[in-house]
Amino acid sequence: MSTRTRGDLCPGVLRPWSAADGMLVRLRLIGGLVSSASLRALADVAVGYGDGRIHLTSRANLQLRALPGSSGTLEPAALSAIEATGLLPTRSHELIRNVMVSPGPDRGLVDLRPVADRLDALLCADPLLAALPGRFLFVLDDGRGDLVDRACDLGLVAVSSSTVQLRVGSLFGPVVPVSAAAARLAELAHAFAVRRGTGAAAPWHVSELPEPLVPAVAPDPRLPDPTPPLPFGRRHLAFPDGLDGDAVRSLPTASLLVTPWRGILIPEETS
Repeated sequence: MSTRTRGDLCPGVLRPWSAADGMLVRLRLIGGLVSSASLRALADVAVGYGDGRIHLTSRANLQLRALPGSSGTLEPAALSAIEATGLLPTRSHELIRNVMVSPGPDRGLVDLRPVADRLDALLCADPLLAALPGRFLFVLDDGRGDLVDRACDLGLVAVSSSTVQLRVGSLFGPVVPVSAAAARLAELAHAFAVRRGTGAAAPWHVSELPEPLVPAVAPDPRLPDPTPPLPFGRRHLAFPDGLDGDAVRSLPTASLLVTPWRGILIPEETS
């Protein structure tokens, strides 16, 4: 049951957080995927307008700090520079693009990237979902167990090469085909948005609803056990204090993955 007394203030680009050193913005990546070109462009923004570093988050997203602005708004030049990186694909739904995906290095039971991309498209196409809290989180585990114990609002865990079990708050939902998973998660997100209502007391999370979104289902016996975080090494590089321009330029020209452990995963073919 929700006891909230205000809306969430989780930052985005159009809703920066006013910190002691200036404005803080968060850029959401679907499954942590980011091109080296966008990362380098963002490093230029960090140097030109912020503290000179790109900071990584535990949700595999990016943050910039010490940006110029006031009254909860970035200066127009800084906002335009961020938009030019290509990392703000939607203004209306930027806060709800919180989709974590097992990052690798090897695929688990099924490749969930197409599911994540389809889910992102469905979320951004639903006007009602623009009002979801910025903390609302989707977690997609591909069967390796690396994200199976991550708290989430909605998510899934692969239990075979063609099926996944849905996660609904702290409960498990039905087993569904991989092909239907994105649509089912988007439908559940819409149902949450309807049930939570509006106003300061509206729940932020599925677990805060007075009644569950769907009947609870027993955990599938094929669910993986939780596994440790992806270790750091030659391909998974740790950046606990963020990346400066030199660190970004040292990365290969490729599609990179920001991981939930504040690291960058380099694709095998470029390592």
